[in-house]
Amino acid sequence: QVQLVESGGRLVQAGGSLRLSCAASARALRECGMGWFRQAPGKEREFVAAIRWRGGMAYYVDSVKGRFTMSRDNAKNTVYLQMDSLKPEDTAVYFCAADTMPCSILSEIRRVTPYDYWGQGTQVTVSS
Repeated sequence: QVQLVESGGRLVQAGGSLRLSCAASARALRECGMGWFRQAPGKEREFVAAIRWRGGMAYYVDSVKGRFTMSRDNAKNTVYLQMDSLKPEDTAVYFCAADTMPCSILSEIRRVTPYDYWGQGTQVTVSS
């Protein structure tokens, strides 16, 4: 079983920064990879970022490239999403998710379905 607990979401002004944290079971940081997704009211859950542990590559949706950075701290069993230059359209509930064995293929990691475990989400609100 894998447990994921997000934190760090809050109200912030446009142009500001936030760092979201996802405390994860060790298994989540050992197998396959993890991702961040977000869901705005009335919209579908969408991919934000992901890291594959094998190779360490990070992947981002175009709308956050250059502004968001995903990273991990193995000693703390935590994955982070550093969000800079925030925009009102970044407002959403942010979820971390874990992809466990068998690992999904790379072309699938931007989809919701390959991820086996999800956190409860943390609200990010960006005011204009």
